[in-house]
Amino acid sequence: MSTQVPYGRGRSHPGGPRPRPGRPRTARLLAAAVAALALSAGLATPLAPVPQRAEAADGDKVLTVAVAQSVDSLSPFLAQRLLSTSIHRLTYEYLTNYDAKDAHAVPALATEWKSSPDKLTWTYTIRSDSKWSDGQQATAEDAAWTFNKMMTDEGAATANGSFVGNFEKVTAPSPTELVIRLKEPQATMTALDVPIVPKHVWEKVDDFSEFNNDKNFPVVGNGPFVLTDYKADSYVRLKANKDFWRGAPKFDELVFRYYKDQDAAVAALRKGEVSFVAGAPALTPAQAASLKGEENIRVNEGPGRRFYALATNPGARAKNGQKFGDGHPSLLDERVRHALFMAVDRKTVIDKVFQGHAVEGEGYIPPRFSSYFWKPTDGQRLAYDPAKAAQLLDQAGYRKNGDGKRVGKDGKPITYRVLCHATDPNDKAVGKYLQEWWGELGIGVTLNCLDNVTDPWLAGTYDLAFDGWSVNPDPDFVLSIHTCAALPSTPKETGATDNFICDKKYDELYAKQLAEYDPAKRTDIVKQMESRLYDLGYMNVMAYPNAVEAYRTDQIKSITTMPAKAGNIYGQDGYWSWWSAVPADSGGSSGDSSATGVVIGVVAGVVVLVGAGVFLAMRRRATAEDRE
Repeated sequence: MSTQVPYGRGRSHPGGPRPRPGRPRTARLLAAAVAALALSAGLATPLAPVPQRAEAADGDKVLTVAVAQSVDSLSPFLAQRLLSTSIHRLTYEYLTNYDAKDAHAVPALATEWKSSPDKLTWTYTIRSDSKWSDGQQATAEDAAWTFNKMMTDEGAATANGSFVGNFEKVTAPSPTELVIRLKEPQATMTALDVPIVPKHVWEKVDDFSEFNNDKNFPVVGNGPFVLTDYKADSYVRLKANKDFWRGAPKFDELVFRYYKDQDAAVAALRKGEVSFVAGAPALTPAQAASLKGEENIRVNEGPGRRFYALATNPGARAKNGQKFGDGHPSLLDERVRHALFMAVDRKTVIDKVFQGHAVEGEGYIPPRFSSYFWKPTDGQRLAYDPAKAAQLLDQAGYRKNGDGKRVGKDGKPITYRVLCHATDPNDKAVGKYLQEWWGELGIGVTLNCLDNVTDPWLAGTYDLAFDGWSVNPDPDFVLSIHTCAALPSTPKETGATDNFICDKKYDELYAKQLAEYDPAKRTDIVKQMESRLYDLGYMNVMAYPNAVEAYRTDQIKSITTMPAKAGNIYGQDGYWSWWSAVPADSGGSSGDSSATGVVIGVVAGVVVLVGAGVFLAMRRRATAEDRE
């Protein structure tokens, strides 16, 4: 799924819990209240009863990962956050996976696939050596049922509905044959980022919009790990699936342990209480610097999958045309949005906030994905120019009063509310710069830093918000969240939308790229979409942060990065890192002969993923929090 960002809302996204399309907002608020109660009871403290070292009392090898994000849902039909979707990659097989070396499509539940000459019928051969953890055989019927449920149940389509919107019919003629018939050609058929679930378990679920799959353990799956325990805002525990068709993981147990305070997570790494720390969503420059040179600790840095942006509220609305929320009306003027763009010094963001551990932002898709990376032309670029920004505001009719404050059409001074993630120090640091830069324009800034930005985000009760998504090798998903189809059906429901953008020209381009099988032509259309998004001024991409993470070499002997050269470990487009990890006291190799080689290193600059003509449709979500 692509796999948060938020980096939370799928966002590797705008960071908060990700919205659940079709789910009533009242139910979501109740769930948030329950989570808050659990947090107040102490579940989120580092003292939670989870394994604290690489070896448990019973002798099992335990790999403990410190994360800055909690789970939004353990249902693969609802999950949007990076942590949640990463867990689903570990517990359920998808039709295809993505090679760790260069992200080309490789077999997973499907061993091979082919299309008809008109590209409207796709046939997948389902492997016969994959079993569910309760002993039953995984078959094509499970895959057909999963897709059909998403096609017919709005709740089941919450997280990944965009993948099946063009499906006409899905059948399973035999246990090893899956056939998908399309309405129109669809370029993402070798990258359907959808967890396949066991029909015999999930057909008993009544309401897919409410079922979170977090009450009965172990959870039946067929991935390299089995989900065995979970405490909200505290930890997720998985055990190795000894019968996994690709081979059992080397660690017996994998634990994701939640730390609200990332300095505490780094301290836990130093003490050996955790094996790996990912950061929020990456280690800060100070944290990384403090760990370099420490005995038995290795810092891994590589070009990241994420973009870091400011998202503008364009006026929240539903598909039925009903408007809601209270975004500032001045932001409906493109000149105002452009002025705000031009009053952000991206170089300062890179040099002072990220301290060089990021690349200056331009287009929507990070340079790691070179085929789709786009830059504005010289005449198009909204470069840092405070004087020009002031002129645009004057032209738009938002002039300064006698006190030097810009005033709105109502005569009141303009102050923008900016949503930020309380756990992300970058949001707070950039927010202080915004107060300075926009203050010089006569505009006030109020930072609203919350543990959970989801509720105000979904309600449209914000003006701007720090946003970010983890992008996949195929950008279809992160492109789809800005279409009109992603809007909520009504104000009381939630949609897959990122920040309520709905633009006819953008939608037309989205449909064209989805149906284009020629890689070069599709790439060109995607870049046109990025150009359109840039010109609209709703998404100000400030930076492409590096993945900066660390692990203990006395607990982890070797581990696979993705891509193999200068890649990341946490939040991969697959299960390679945790499946391949070898305990430090193990005499074994880093994986079987088919496993990707291990390369760990601290790098600077940009390493690109060249797909050799492959146009994958991997998706992600890094959320504002971290939608994959």
